[in-house]
Amino acid sequence: MAAPGARSCSLSGLLPAQTSLEYALLDAVTQEEKDSLVYQYLQKVDGWEQDLSVPEFPEGLEWLNTEESISVYKDLCGKVVVLDFFTYCCINCIHLLPDLHALEHTYSDKGPNPGRKDGMFSESTFNSPQGVAIMDNIIYVADTENHLIRKIDLEAEMVSTVAGIGIQGTDKEGGAKGEEQPISSPWDIVFGRSGSEVQRDDILWIAMAGTHQIWAFLLDCGRLPKKNELKKGTCLRFAGSGNEENRNNSYPHKAGFAQPSGLSLASEDPWSCLFVADSESSTVRTVSLKDGAVKHLVGGERDPMNLFAFGDVDGVGINAKLQHPLGVTWDKRRNLVYVADSYNHKIKVVDPKTKNCTTLAGTGDASNVIGSNFTDSTFNEPGGLCIGENGQLLYVADTNNHQIKVMDLETKTVSVLPVFRSESAMVDGPFPAEKQKTLPRLPKSAPDIRLSPVAASPGQTLQFKLRLDLPSGTKLTEGAPSCWFLSAEGNEWLLQGQIPSGEIESISSQPTISLQIPGDCLSLEAVLSISVFLYYCSADSSACMMKGILFSQPLQITDTQQDYIPPVELKYIF
Repeated sequence: MAAPGARSCSLSGLLPAQTSLEYALLDAVTQEEKDSLVYQYLQKVDGWEQDLSVPEFPEGLEWLNTEESISVYKDLCGKVVVLDFFTYCCINCIHLLPDLHALEHTYSDKGPNPGRKDGMFSESTFNSPQGVAIMDNIIYVADTENHLIRKIDLEAEMVSTVAGIGIQGTDKEGGAKGEEQPISSPWDIVFGRSGSEVQRDDILWIAMAGTHQIWAFLLDCGRLPKKNELKKGTCLRFAGSGNEENRNNSYPHKAGFAQPSGLSLASEDPWSCLFVADSESSTVRTVSLKDGAVKHLVGGERDPMNLFAFGDVDGVGINAKLQHPLGVTWDKRRNLVYVADSYNHKIKVVDPKTKNCTTLAGTGDASNVIGSNFTDSTFNEPGGLCIGENGQLLYVADTNNHQIKVMDLETKTVSVLPVFRSESAMVDGPFPAEKQKTLPRLPKSAPDIRLSPVAASPGQTLQFKLRLDLPSGTKLTEGAPSCWFLSAEGNEWLLQGQIPSGEIESISSQPTISLQIPGDCLSLEAVLSISVFLYYCSADSSACMMKGILFSQPLQITDTQQDYIPPVELKYIF
């Protein structure tokens, strides 16, 4: 690729030569012939006197996995570039990713964190995991792009593979032992119960997006509807022909799904079913746990071959329209199903008794507004849902806003769940030793309160008492823990061995923060920063807000031992 000033020939000039190459490749028999034809084509193009005009990327594009926008001529000049037209909602596009990953791994000068290694937490790796199911100290993971089901043992701190062989399978029947059974792009998983006499969670239901089916993995010996007794570890198809369709049928193997992406279980009567977010058909379907019958709930249309019956319409049954739903969760307290209607940027609610589907939250705009109520708030392709144990809070994976949002189903308010990474957390393997804990960032509007200097000697303990008064008629937001953090930029030694953070659970009983001056001081002067994050709502929960406050405490380290250092009050009145 030449510099911009030398460009004078358009890309359309490639078309005749490229067409000739494509026809020649069709006639080629051996790989050597094909390689020779491609090499001759490249020599021909490279020998042209005039360079090809590759257009620059337009301004204002949204970029992923890069710190800034990319320029064709500043960043890609002299490199081989693969252009892949891709949509994340298409499972076939996702199946092409391993080929792109292989090219990147082979020709990249650095690669990649994803992997498929079992073992201790510090050495295990995953590749685009999607769904998880948790029971006691065990977490099962749908390791989507590894085509595996993984098991995380929190007590042993070990990761193992229970199903899949690590490459995409084409088997649409199954029946082999888990680690010998090829599977294809598992997307979500949920615990369930077999027909065994002892009632326990002994099945892992799998949304097998790659083969458009619902599978089962036997955690213990058990029985599926219309099946003989199955051995522990068996992995097999439960429902779905494997054809990419929106086909409902009382015979589970004759039904057709189209990239099932979300599962939720309603084990109690009269429901006794799996709810399935069938993303490509833009429907929510049910699979009976008694006989495997697959039925329509909402969305789509009657023609099983039409996978383009999407929209954004509240209504009953087939008159309701969704667009690429990715997540579902069952509210057994209210007998309702919540749906992450991803491409409509909404959370919808379905009454399975009446099949009525309505918008619960979201305006339909792809943005990030925390409104005073459900309908004023916005999302950006929400992809996952989980309801709290008591049925009050609904957690939403707001994918393109990179947030977990909390919907209070009683007060009808939305807030953002603050997610803080602990020092021991690992992402795609261990953190480098020098990587420090990442603190949340205070908003620019946060007041910076400068405190009077405090003198202390090594070994002495300072105490800071929070004295924060919320505005009249407000309260701390439930489900969004308010908190405090300590930092000491340039003097991190000051925090060694300290408790650097904590939660603020009540305004009436605020915590006292302690700091012991280390015995070995590397500086006689330092500034301790105490950052406070308060999430609060009006008394009727009609509006929720966040306030950040920074207290800066200068410290003077002295050899003079003081008998008593009075507590420092950290006051702030809204």
